[in-house]
Amino acid sequence: MRAMILAAGRGERMRPLTDACPKPLLDVAGTPLIGWHLKRLATAGIHSVVINHAWLGNMLEERLRGGMEYGVEIAWSAEGTALETAGGIARALSLLGRDPFLVINGDIFCDYDFTCLRDVAIEMAADPMRLAHLVLVPNPDHHPMGDFVLAEDGKVAATGEGKLTFSGIGLYRPDLFLGIDPDRPAKLAPLLIAAMALGKASAERHDGLWIDVGTVDRLEQARHCAAGR
Repeated sequence: MRAMILAAGRGERMRPLTDACPKPLLDVAGTPLIGWHLKRLATAGIHSVVINHAWLGNMLEERLRGGMEYGVEIAWSAEGTALETAGGIARALSLLGRDPFLVINGDIFCDYDFTCLRDVAIEMAADPMRLAHLVLVPNPDHHPMGDFVLAEDGKVAATGEGKLTFSGIGLYRPDLFLGIDPDRPAKLAPLLIAAMALGKASAERHDGLWIDVGTVDRLEQARHCAAGR
């Protein structure tokens, strides 16, 4: 299984920290934020990683290079101007292969065990009708309304009561991105909602550590959590 880390965002809410440093390279207890993902991927036996970039992308490439420091092999997908989530994935499809692949937001800090998705990826590879599998988390204080509803049968819906928050961790079949122009910005949520409406998306719940590192305060929270690991 291959993985992609989304790292093209500008990090506006983190300014001025991100004026001279891409958000994925912000220090979290002596390791770049994105480095924690790379460590966990390597531990899970996932060594082929694609990283996209736009804002200060040269700094990401210079710092991480080929990924040897973290036990992975990095392929870079440069965008110039950020293409949003789905656009960035569409641009990188040629690097991700034909099988279901893992995508992780580069600006989260979590303890999710990526080995949990190996069997799911095998199931998705055998079922062309299953386009996406999402990891959902309890709603944080800054996002109390949540995003999607997880049913008892593992299906996921865009409407209903008891919504959970999308963690930014998901497995996708390349088919989900058919028709997406790799040179134009496009968001992921409409694709997921369309797949849910057709019963082609599933999900699971993660109740462990998860932080959306979108503000300076939450960066400090991640640093505090990481310091004890």
